[in-house]
Amino acid sequence: MLNGFMRWFLRFLVSLLAIGVRPLTYLLNIKRNKKCPPPTNPLLFKSATTLAMMIRNKQITSEEVVTAYIERCKEVNPYLNAIVEPRYDLAIKEAKCIDKMIASNDRSTEELAKEYPLLGIPMTVKESIAVEGMSNDSGTVFPYRNPAKKDADIVRRARAAGAIPIAVTNTPQLCMNWETYNNVTGLTMNPYDQRRTTGGSSGGESALIASAASIIGVGSDIAGSLRLPPMFNGIFGHKPTPKLVSIEGHVPDCLDPEFEEFFALGPITRYAEDLPLLLKVLRQPTGPDVPLDKPVDLTRLKFYYMEGDGSNVTDKIGSDIKMAMEKAKAYIKSTYNVDVKELKIANIEHMWEISVRVLFNIQHVRNIFTDPEKRDQLISMWPEVLKKMMGLSSHSLTCVAYGPAKKFFDALPKNYYKKLLEVFEEIKTDFSEALSDDAVLLFPTFPYPAHLHYRIFYRFLNFGYLTIFNALGLPATACPIGLTDKGLPVGLQIVANKCNDHLTIAVAREFEKAFGGWTPPNKELLNSIKTA
Repeated sequence: MLNGFMRWFLRFLVSLLAIGVRPLTYLLNIKRNKKCPPPTNPLLFKSATTLAMMIRNKQITSEEVVTAYIERCKEVNPYLNAIVEPRYDLAIKEAKCIDKMIASNDRSTEELAKEYPLLGIPMTVKESIAVEGMSNDSGTVFPYRNPAKKDADIVRRARAAGAIPIAVTNTPQLCMNWETYNNVTGLTMNPYDQRRTTGGSSGGESALIASAASIIGVGSDIAGSLRLPPMFNGIFGHKPTPKLVSIEGHVPDCLDPEFEEFFALGPITRYAEDLPLLLKVLRQPTGPDVPLDKPVDLTRLKFYYMEGDGSNVTDKIGSDIKMAMEKAKAYIKSTYNVDVKELKIANIEHMWEISVRVLFNIQHVRNIFTDPEKRDQLISMWPEVLKKMMGLSSHSLTCVAYGPAKKFFDALPKNYYKKLLEVFEEIKTDFSEALSDDAVLLFPTFPYPAHLHYRIFYRFLNFGYLTIFNALGLPATACPIGLTDKGLPVGLQIVANKCNDHLTIAVAREFEKAFGGWTPPNKELLNSIKTA
């Protein structure tokens, strides 16, 4: 296992990277000073739950709602660059069909709500998730257009529930980065500050939802992508219990049967009440038994917190995240008279290394070196590595680096990996016993709020805050806890034991009431407009 010297050496290498990268981030972002306009249409401030009810009750039409969101997409995308491909005309046609169905329908609103819980609601979809007829290249440069031939399972379920996709959103190439950039669509910007990252890989989706250009969406998570972008953008995301939601129709896919234990698709929303609404629609009938409708009595819950994994590889949390944690703990204490206790897990300091090894041990993830004729084999990667070094490759740095990194980890001694797995089993048992079915854990999502673009290249060791729960297979909800003094969102992860997604969502809904949830970006501009 990583000894003290190796941990120090990793941080030393990253410090050297920072010396070169940090000054560049100022230069590369110097002209990104435009402010994303705040939303003004009242429809954009209503949850999907409320809008669906209004549509069913004929208080408003689906066409009005879809049009409002399309107009907002057109307004903000020049500032964000979050949309890969829109489907505005088709969405309007589908909305009109839904309005005609409602007008001629003789079923009660209760019957409509049961059969079509998302009736007439616009949604957006991460480009890596298939929407029939739309781009599904996951940020990869191809010489020809190859749109998705059919909907992914979760898109099919959302449509069957009445949802209307209006666009597919940007992702780093093959979802392999915590910065949403690729050589097809380019860089996606944070609606709260153009100079700052939206995170990745569900960065386009999160930026669009946070800017009120989408109300609900779906993303994916193998290393935090349903949690980091929502945190950086001040909204809600949920990584569900493994296999609750089908991963069919995602690019990249994987031949390894263990993939679903660590990888998940899930919902991203602006309002916490929409998380269970969307999850109930997206879940697959053969998935685990998660009681999403079960009432949660917060007075009977045990609350724990951790400030990190103690690995000394990741950075310690900064003052903004520390303050968010203290706010959450103080609220639970003052409201429910429950102490939030520190959770101590033996050998937790090894989870950074364990999560890296476990995730890199997944075999046959589709990548740029996958042999197109034999999915379980790789082509030679060194020609592409040399092309990247000479600036001639169309692939992203992280996708090119994945091949050599995978080869390196595959070559490490198997006996050592077995020892890591023994420790891992003990850690999993300790987490399971501590959380049981009546506890939640408050855990940082990242040590800082959104940083300047490209700084992830020397802060990537902090993925340990995210991958720990992919490796453990625990459900986690990203929840906003307010804004910093600079107007940037901060938030936490709320974690529970497997099949206890309803607990994390219930706590997220409570924190939304306590701390206000989503805050419109640049709302001071709205105040100045009103004053004028």
